[in-house]
Amino acid sequence: QVQVVESGGGLVQAGGSLRLSCAASGRTFSSYAMAWFRQAPGKEREFVAGISAGSTYYTDSVKGRFAISRDNAKNTVYLQMNSLKPEDTAVYSCAARGGILITSPSAYNYWGQGTQVTVSS
Repeated sequence: QVQVVESGGGLVQAGGSLRLSCAASGRTFSSYAMAWFRQAPGKEREFVAGISAGSTYYTDSVKGRFAISRDNAKNTVYLQMNSLKPEDTAVYSCAARGGILITSPSAYNYWGQGTQVTVSS
């Protein structure tokens, strides 16, 4: 069983930055694909960014603005969000799965509780 806990959300003005953190338990953290998803009110959950052992992947709307990274020594994944826009407002959730990086949320076994990110205009 892997436990996932996010932190770092909050309220920021458009153009600002936030860094989300995702701490996961487990001795095999380095082998997990980790991803960030978000869900805005009235919308479906969408893939934002993911990282596996050797690669990263981003949805088009955040390319060049967001950066995902991981520190395997700390069992932690980060999402640096820059140039934030009001349309980035959502609950951001971190997820983990054994195996390759996949963008579908249904492929992920372990989820955090989510953290709210609100970007004001």
